[in-house]
Amino acid sequence: MTRPGPRLAQLLLASYRTMVDAAQDELAHRGYPDMRSSLHYAMAAIDAGAVTASDLGRALSVSKQAAAKTIAVLVERGYVAVDQDPADGRRRSLRVTQLGQEVTLEGESIFDELRQQWADRIGEDELVRIEAQLIAFVGDDGISPGPAAPAASRATD
Repeated sequence: MTRPGPRLAQLLLASYRTMVDAAQDELAHRGYPDMRSSLHYAMAAIDAGAVTASDLGRALSVSKQAAAKTIAVLVERGYVAVDQDPADGRRRSLRVTQLGQEVTLEGESIFDELRQQWADRIGEDELVRIEAQLIAFVGDDGISPGPAAPAASRATD
C-alpha cells in the first residue's frame, strides 16, 4: 500500500504529466512538433530577462553548459535569437523571436482548452477550489522562470 505522502506526490506529478503531454501532442498537431515544456520554461525565463547562458542557467537551476545546450536548440529551431551588443561586440544577448512568441501563445491557448476539459469533467467550482488549494501551497506564481541576474553581473558573461 502506498503511503499518503508519496501517493499525493504521484498524483500531482501524474496530473502535471497528463496535462503537459496532452499540450505537447496538440502543439504537434498544430504544427509545432519540436516544442517541449523545458523549452517553454527557457523561453519564459528569457522573456523575463535572462539574456545570457549564465542568467538562463540560474533561472532554470541548471548549469551554464546545460543552459547553452538549451539555447542552441532554441536557436536552431528559430524560437530564440542571439543578438550582438552594439556597444560591446564580445557580449551577446538572447531574445525570443516572433516564432517563439507564436508557439508560446499557441501553447497558452491549448492549456486554456485543457483546463476547460478538466472543468467540464469535474465541474468549474471544483476545479477553482483545487486551484485555490494548490495556490495555498505553492503561491500564486506557481513555477516561475526565476529572477534574472542583475544587469551588472550580465556584463561578465
